[in-house]
Amino acid sequence: MKFYFAPLEGVTGYIYRNAYNKFFGQEIDKYFTPFIVPTMNYCFTSKELNDIKPEHNKNMKVIPQILTKPGTVISSPTTEKLNEFGYDEINLNLGCPSGTVVSKFKGSGFLAKREELDMFLEEIFSRANCKISLKTRIGKDSPNEFYELIKIFNKYPLEELIIHPRIRQDFYKNTPNMEVFKDAIKLSKNPLVYNGDIFSVEDFKKFKSECPSIDTVMLGRGLMANPGLIGEIKEKSIVHKDTLRAFHDEIYARYKEVLSGDKNALYKMKEFWFYMIHSFEDSEKYAKRIRKSKSAAEYEGIIVSLFNELDIAGDNERGFSLIK
Repeated sequence: MKFYFAPLEGVTGYIYRNAYNKFFGQEIDKYFTPFIVPTMNYCFTSKELNDIKPEHNKNMKVIPQILTKPGTVISSPTTEKLNEFGYDEINLNLGCPSGTVVSKFKGSGFLAKREELDMFLEEIFSRANCKISLKTRIGKDSPNEFYELIKIFNKYPLEELIIHPRIRQDFYKNTPNMEVFKDAIKLSKNPLVYNGDIFSVEDFKKFKSECPSIDTVMLGRGLMANPGLIGEIKEKSIVHKDTLRAFHDEIYARYKEVLSGDKNALYKMKEFWFYMIHSFEDSEKYAKRIRKSKSAAEYEGIIVSLFNELDIAGDNERGFSLIK
């Protein structure tokens, strides 16, 4: 099996990736960056540039993800800079369900513009100087849209087609549509990667029993909630609390070093704990305290108590509230 780390906008940037790679990275075959929005006049924002610089991504296989919309092309300066940095693959985002993204027909909003999507892919592949993979949902408004979309995807030699089997309207609620994904296995001419709701060893086993031919999965929220999940899948051993503490401390220290002021670092750590709090049993009280913390000193005191007092959660307890 191959395991990919999905991008989460604002969360899995290079600071998080480097810390994850240090403590758990032997399990990851590819990391995908939070999306980049290329422009004709200026290739990258300073945030995007920091995230893709080679010196910020050492000893990792990192794939830049691009977010675009109908009527635009990925500019030559963008791909040339990515090539210059040593990237040989880009990933196209057709999955983001955010309202501000979809309203501009970007992300999963692009799926509603099938003719324009076909033209866009034809343009990209006519002058591609790198491998191209694609991450998609199965439709914007209806799962039935997938059967027209797959005809488009099959026209192009994708490196991989990563499918999150929900429609945009689902966001991350309801359950992945496994019937459509199984149809994708039959219909796709490109290699498939599965993405969606693998939060535990049992979730992974269930997926493999349903789709034994799929040998690559992409995990996002599941790894954020339990950074040791892939190790548990492979070795059936729960990550030690000391390792989680060291992982946390590495990220926190880097945020304090890079960001301006404790307030910004604290904001980033609250995003971090939105997910990783699910690694611990009976953590609701601590989740609330972290959300309400207003200073670095207060936050650090809460974290000391959390690691001293809480136990690691069992396999079936993790990730549950992330899909409610």
